[in-house]
Amino acid sequence: MFGPPGHVYVYFTYGMWFCMNLVCGPDGVASAVLLRAAEVVEGAELARKRRLSARNDKELAKGPARLATALGVDRSLDGTDACTSADTPLRILTGTPVPSDQVCNGPRTGVSGDGGVHPWRFWIANDPTVSPYRAHTPRRRSS
Repeated sequence: MFGPPGHVYVYFTYGMWFCMNLVCGPDGVASAVLLRAAEVVEGAELARKRRLSARNDKELAKGPARLATALGVDRSLDGTDACTSADTPLRILTGTPVPSDQVCNGPRTGVSGDGGVHPWRFWIANDPTVSPYRAHTPRRRSS
């Protein structure tokens, strides 16, 4: 997350899933955006093979770990320049901007404390590939 902007930061979470952030701040400053979901518009057959538990194509990349799995992202892609290099397996392409009235924001999913109250989660209204919001639920210890 401290690397140059436009590079991917891939990390392993919960001992089982990869997730990826896109670095968006200056080199040396921790600043990145968690890539939460996507619509698979090309390569759906391969994504289906990687995500056998998806009930339909809208679920292939619905959530940060599912997105990484559908795209075949692992630590080997950590540090990939996803914005300017044309010869990389992972690229962010320029698309059609979303109208500002369709951009929603709210608290981050499953995060407690200050991170759970700031509106740092963004999504496109009514997009079927966006994972639903889930409030943080503290784990109870058995006595």
